[in-house]
Amino acid sequence: MRFIFNPCSGRRRNARLLPVVRALIAERALDADLVTTKGPGHATDLANEAVAAGCRRVVAVGGDGTVNEVAQALVNTHAALALVPCGSGNGLARHLGLPGSADEALLLAADPASPVVTMDTGTVNGHLFVNAMGIGLDAEVSRRFNSLTRRGLPAYAKTAFEVFFQRRSERCVITCDERSQAMEAMLIAVANSDQYGNGAYVAPGARVDDGLLDLVAVQPVGMVGAALLGARLFHGSFDRSRRVHRLRGEHFIIGRPAAGIVHTDGEIHETGATLNIAVHAASLSVVVSPAFALSDRESRSGSAEIRCLPFALNL
Repeated sequence: MRFIFNPCSGRRRNARLLPVVRALIAERALDADLVTTKGPGHATDLANEAVAAGCRRVVAVGGDGTVNEVAQALVNTHAALALVPCGSGNGLARHLGLPGSADEALLLAADPASPVVTMDTGTVNGHLFVNAMGIGLDAEVSRRFNSLTRRGLPAYAKTAFEVFFQRRSERCVITCDERSQAMEAMLIAVANSDQYGNGAYVAPGARVDDGLLDLVAVQPVGMVGAALLGARLFHGSFDRSRRVHRLRGEHFIIGRPAAGIVHTDGEIHETGATLNIAVHAASLSVVVSPAFALSDRESRSGSAEIRCLPFALNL
């Protein structure tokens, strides 16, 4: 087992967890080591080393960006990903039912008996995402949020408010299952789990183990419409708005007017005008809560799998 620790995740530095992890390794006599990231991309290097060394579990102690970097090295390998969420949103950790307390999540991650399931991942133009990717307003919010020294939901909401006042929409063409539709959108998100993080449910009902991705496109709205959408986001009814359109599928192509930025789990990349988005089913083993493992078994024990293309298309 290898613990990969990002000391700069979330609203404050998490240096207090370093001695906690060391003590846990010693007290439980774990066959494990603890390494600390030095900067962007380092977690992927450290995880690659762990896989090459034969580690069966790699624990990401950090936020969504740290989880993404570690996952890049673990896709389609023998090693399972475990999460100790210390970031600002912790979307995937929340979806998997992991404890909100870093100390409790650490105990679950370190326990060899903790349940492990196989989840999907996604790529956009070759960039991996485990939780969500997006363009438009949420990509710009991520770009600005990443430069802040203070994180958390209030800081994210403030940044989103500022970006909204400078919002621009784009005429995009979305292709799914050989069907194309043009629409004006202020943001387009493709979700693997059901939420961004902090209980903001962008794709209610989505699961990371269904072999599908959920595309959510939002048409331009004014201040009142934005406030209503914000309320829906935290009440699990975001996709019921007439301004929100949702598709479920294995592969999407999004054409936009020009090259620009895209975020993958909150990390920013410059990409071309055409976005090729695909799911990679059952590509990553991950430690989950017992409750999620139970729901996973129940969902797979039902009748034949039903795939909806489209899921809810109002374009």
